[in-house]
Amino acid sequence: MDFVRSLPEAEEALDLGCGDGRLTRFLRARSVVGADTSVVALERAARRVRGMRAVRVRPDEPLPFDDSCFDLVLCTETVEHVRDVQLFLSEMRRVLQPRGRLALTTPVHSRRTALSVFLRGWESEFEPLSPHLRFFTRRSLQKLLDDQGFDVESIAVQHRTLLARATR
Repeated sequence: MDFVRSLPEAEEALDLGCGDGRLTRFLRARSVVGADTSVVALERAARRVRGMRAVRVRPDEPLPFDDSCFDLVLCTETVEHVRDVQLFLSEMRRVLQPRGRLALTTPVHSRRTALSVFLRGWESEFEPLSPHLRFFTRRSLQKLLDDQGFDVESIAVQHRTLLARATR
């Protein structure tokens, strides 16, 4: 919540993977679009966030938005669930305006994760039924964002979460 509240004001903001809108409501923007794959989540988000435009997106498909139409894209706890991460990030970059801001969070994995797996077993960190497909370290997220053409401003770790800020 603090991460989202700390983001600068925007004209046009996209919360990609908005879920039920719990964090979307803290965006400070003239216009907010909440996008998700779940119709149920979008209905909840629309009730929670007054004036938000809800848009259903499809996994592994281009985003249904024009080029350069947002000056802020928020993506919290979503990228780890995506099969085609390169497409996902390139689409975020495409819909961002030049010098637009990306704010992204994902669970952090590190030497601590490896040690936990070693000491307590695979299931201690990786639930067999978890929908997580990707596991990021600070370094791997930095490289991924760099490779996709983002200028990474910062990647912080807080409460086992990576908090990334980048610009197009």
